[in-house]
Amino acid sequence: MHQCFQVRKTHELYYLNMQRAREKMEKLEKGTKRRLRVCVATCNRADYSKLAPIMFGIKAHSDVFDLEVVVLGSHLIDDYGNTFRMIEQDEFDIGSKLHTIVRGEDEAAMVESVGLALVKLPDVLQRLSPDVLIVHGDRFDALALATAAALMNIRILHLEGGEVSGTIDDSIRHAISKLAHYHACCTRSAERHLIAMCEDHSRILLAGCPSYDKLLSAHKREDYADIIKAWLGDNVKEQDYIVALQHPVTTDIKNSIKIYDLMLDALISFNKKTLILFPNIDAGSKEMVRVMRKKGIEQHPNFRAVKHVPFEQFIQLVAHAGCMIGNSSCGVREAGAFGTPVINLGSRQTGRETGENVLHVRDADTHNKIYHALELQFGKRYPCSKIYGDGNAVPRILKFLQAIDLDEPLQKTFCFPPVKECISQDIDHILETQSALAVDLGGTNLRVAIVSMTGKIMKKYTQANPKTYEERIALILSMCKEALKDAVHLNCRILGVGVSTGGRVNPQEGVVLHSTKLIQEWSSVDIRSPISDTLHLPVWVDNDGNCAALAERKFGHGKGVENFVAIITGTGIGGGIVQHNELIHGSTFCAAELGHIMVSLDGPECLCGSRGCIEAYASGMALQRETKRLHDEDLLIVEGLSVKNEEPVNAIHLINAARLGNTKAESVLKTAGTALGVGIVNILHTVNPSLVILSGVLASHYEQPVQQVIRQRALSSAQGIQVMTSDLDEPALLGAASMVLDYSTRRTY
Repeated sequence: MHQCFQVRKTHELYYLNMQRAREKMEKLEKGTKRRLRVCVATCNRADYSKLAPIMFGIKAHSDVFDLEVVVLGSHLIDDYGNTFRMIEQDEFDIGSKLHTIVRGEDEAAMVESVGLALVKLPDVLQRLSPDVLIVHGDRFDALALATAAALMNIRILHLEGGEVSGTIDDSIRHAISKLAHYHACCTRSAERHLIAMCEDHSRILLAGCPSYDKLLSAHKREDYADIIKAWLGDNVKEQDYIVALQHPVTTDIKNSIKIYDLMLDALISFNKKTLILFPNIDAGSKEMVRVMRKKGIEQHPNFRAVKHVPFEQFIQLVAHAGCMIGNSSCGVREAGAFGTPVINLGSRQTGRETGENVLHVRDADTHNKIYHALELQFGKRYPCSKIYGDGNAVPRILKFLQAIDLDEPLQKTFCFPPVKECISQDIDHILETQSALAVDLGGTNLRVAIVSMTGKIMKKYTQANPKTYEERIALILSMCKEALKDAVHLNCRILGVGVSTGGRVNPQEGVVLHSTKLIQEWSSVDIRSPISDTLHLPVWVDNDGNCAALAERKFGHGKGVENFVAIITGTGIGGGIVQHNELIHGSTFCAAELGHIMVSLDGPECLCGSRGCIEAYASGMALQRETKRLHDEDLLIVEGLSVKNEEPVNAIHLINAARLGNTKAESVLKTAGTALGVGIVNILHTVNPSLVILSGVLASHYEQPVQQVIRQRALSSAQGIQVMTSDLDEPALLGAASMVLDYSTRRTY
């Protein structure tokens, strides 16, 4: 009995002491502000690189913050490197690991993953009961986090809202911004976007990118050479390798896979050591990995394919690379901190602010475009850019978190102010007309033009084409310099120089291999180097026939047509073939020499040395030859036609004579039209285009005869193919300009 009394008394004393302790703690809490419970949720290796600096900052201020870490998404998938381990290596306690990814790597799997996360997150958030949830970016996992937290009345701080990147990520990012209560953005432009989205300006912090807090001092590390060796091998030197990282675009998966395929082909051709990272888990990634494995990239001696590189080492590899290629946001954001050259492929980062180090290849639809971009960018160095941060983001964000008033109403309010457009004084923001210098080297004249992005010729210069190489190069440079001066007054920003020339051209090297007899001293000539060295602009070169096809593809009837043939009729006959949206050059760059298709075994002699070519019948020179023959035989002149004394006769006299009833002239033109038509029938039976475009001064005279020959001689399945006369006045100049305008638009604001 006494013993029971003692036990009861002991219990009473214990509970009394516990009550006193609680009362004491409550008094202390009233006098001091409690720690802010901050939950950081990370979904993948990319967002952890932005969140980790903030997590370290929170952890270092444990007297102010109470940190909880939730890991979900691709962090927990073996195929993507089980990257949750690096969070553990950074000595963070992971409060919850949520397996939220439904495998399949397609659109349905992404939706199901969001649903699975929404099923699992409420229990975790209810248990942790955070004051603030920090969410990063624009991933579908982050959308699930923001949705769950908003519905559970948990305050959300969204990092990197207000940015624009041109894919479904935009929609997700902006949706998260609308759910979030607070915003830490990276750029002034992003801040303006958030204000325009009616977010409360007082709840927006222009912090900069947290990863820049590490980046701006990263290049000072002395062990970068060891990191390069560890990932790429002992013989790989600084700036002599490529980092490749390409993700699927979920709104255009088919094109994403095509671009990825072309990028890998270009990298194989470029023959440089390449560190290639596997794509993220978005819809389409499985097909991209399949393309990689089909090409044997993982076994290729020039490639090192990896699923994950620790961020500190990855930024060293980017900082010292000769070039970075793909569509990762790292290319347009972090790489700028080092001035590393970047090639951004496709539409995934369209709209992002970028530095001069980024070359955009938005229509990355050919191997040659990507290969040429590699030639332009590899090994260059650009000024370091601080568009996305100055290295002080984390202190700003921590201060912002401390300023959150938990007694403030949780319900968001939206502001609807008129948004003033900011007027920038940066010279590159002035509304210039992006333009190209186009050069056309014809048999008679040398022409230079300033051509705008829309194909408008702003100004044109014409001189007689000199007979010698030295005089010709000097005149080209002189005319281009004059055009560059005039471009300033015309408010045109010249992006590069495109050259159209007769003869066989190697466009990859910018070299004329063999010229026509019309242009003397013009074989084995490097055109690109003297122009580029003098004007300090990129230079593209192709032959005049191919340029005519390029002009039609960008500005004319060929726009949007996948397969077509352009034939240019002038002094000679040339042309270009576009198959699957790509210009065909051939193995030795003599594809589409359409003027030299033989239509007769014993026809007239051609300038190429052969006989019976289309050009020997239907070119301006061939018609001039026949006109002179008729004139010498007194068979040209009819009533209504006169030729002045010593006036040289030409094709125009022949056409006028035929129009006035001269049967001999009619016969010559009929033969010329038939020869051209037969040649085109051969083309239809060889490459089967859906459209034939005739351009040049004689095009309108040949359209009807060519259509007639096709109806008479083509296979029935080819007789319905459309033949049109070009609407373009200057196909060679416009085609030369299109090479520049398609490749060189590199800056986005």
